[in-house]
Amino acid sequence: MLDYLFLGLVVAYFAWRVLSSLLIRRRLPALLKAGAQVVDVRSLAEFAGGHATGSVNIPLAEIGERAGELDRNRPVIVCCASGTRSALAAHRLRGQGFKQVLNAGSWRSLRLPPA
Repeated sequence: MLDYLFLGLVVAYFAWRVLSSLLIRRRLPALLKAGAQVVDVRSLAEFAGGHATGSVNIPLAEIGERAGELDRNRPVIVCCASGTRSALAAHRLRGQGFKQVLNAGSWRSLRLPPA
């Protein structure tokens, strides 16, 4: 019985992750059109290797001290290589009072041309 419960929870978790990702991708064009800020939280070296056009690089380790560079009145879209660091960055920004923060996951999911 416990095995089925665990399996059900694992399936539900992955279904939630996929659905969340699809919903975020649907919202991205409207947010970008409304002037959302795109913040890439990868390292400087990763960012230099390729990034979305118009994104700014604030590495995860610096997000707390550099949050003041962002406009609190505009949506913030955070991205990284896979979504893990951007999830942490989104959590930190919300903790600093940012209201509209979206984790876009991989910077490639933004579907913006590379810079």
